[in-house]
Amino acid sequence: MNSTQDLVTPLLAWFDANRRDLPWRRTRDTYAIWISEAMLQQTRVETVIPYWERFLERFPTVADLARASEDDVLAAWSGLGYYRRARSLQRAAQVVDGELGGCFPTTREGWLALPGVGPYTAGALLSIAMGRREPVVDGNVSRVFARLFGLESPLGSGPLLRETWRLAGELVPAERPGDWNQAVMELGATVCAAREPRCGECPLAGACRARLEGRTAELPAAAEKAPAIDVELEVLWLEREGAVAARRRPDTGRMASLWELPTREIPAAGARARLFPERLAPFADGARLRAGRVLGEVRHSITRHRIRVVVRAASAVSGSSKPPGGDAALVWIPREELLARPHTGMTAKILGSCFVPGGAPADGIRYPSRSR
Repeated sequence: MNSTQDLVTPLLAWFDANRRDLPWRRTRDTYAIWISEAMLQQTRVETVIPYWERFLERFPTVADLARASEDDVLAAWSGLGYYRRARSLQRAAQVVDGELGGCFPTTREGWLALPGVGPYTAGALLSIAMGRREPVVDGNVSRVFARLFGLESPLGSGPLLRETWRLAGELVPAERPGDWNQAVMELGATVCAAREPRCGECPLAGACRARLEGRTAELPAAAEKAPAIDVELEVLWLEREGAVAARRRPDTGRMASLWELPTREIPAAGARARLFPERLAPFADGARLRAGRVLGEVRHSITRHRIRVVVRAASAVSGSSKPPGGDAALVWIPREELLARPHTGMTAKILGSCFVPGGAPADGIRYPSRSR
């Protein structure tokens, strides 16, 4: 194995010359960097940038985030998915604002005590925002180290994670630890890619075991993937006088408390996904929706669920059954207000991709166009 300095010096030089100009790299504000790290988990950088900018404009300090309503926080997060992150982020902000007097932790243990903060986030904030010698491991780091050191365990496996964290702890330098951690992640994101790594551009190519052995395509070994689940949904669109029929999801479970259009899962031959009900929710007065003509189609995914959504026009018909109460019932929401409320990613996709703003009304209802 090469000495630590043999790896640190060329990688930091490469990072200085090639780092992407990302907005959260222009600040040392712990709060701003924390928001970026929370958003970047399982989300592409290009997607995060506008969300990060809008989020900080709406909640510029940890106190603003802590004291905001959950609906406002979820609305600002809407479209990023994994809404548990947003709720945990606000709960952690409330601890910082209330119990810690607005001061952020300065130790790994302190960060790990906050809701939703794991080893990666703790290491990233301590090293990047505070200049502490703390390691960071994410998927990019695991891939780089698996190739660099010839690690055989599958990606995402316990043995690979343990070995990667050990190596990360040994390699992170006392000087510029945050830049080193970002450099390894940047290398994995831009050069040491999962497919077709650009070894000719890698500053560590001469020390890379996988390259020397001709195994860059083999390492890291792929983890076994669970089979995808195909889901068929029917979503109904009904609008009157600028208000849309919608409902709020239950307070627990996936996508808790988020708003959605009337949605039902169409049972398939295999097991149901159980992300959505089989029956459409009625209005609070018992009126129900009747599906009409097909208006468009949307593709969406939630974890390993591959979802096909058929959007249909709808009409309301009187119902005799006992209506549900609370969040289970459909209500009329002004279209602009629905856009501003926290809604599911699928709802955002339908509203943002399938509708022509200012489209001509048909039968007094503004319908979505067919998907582009």
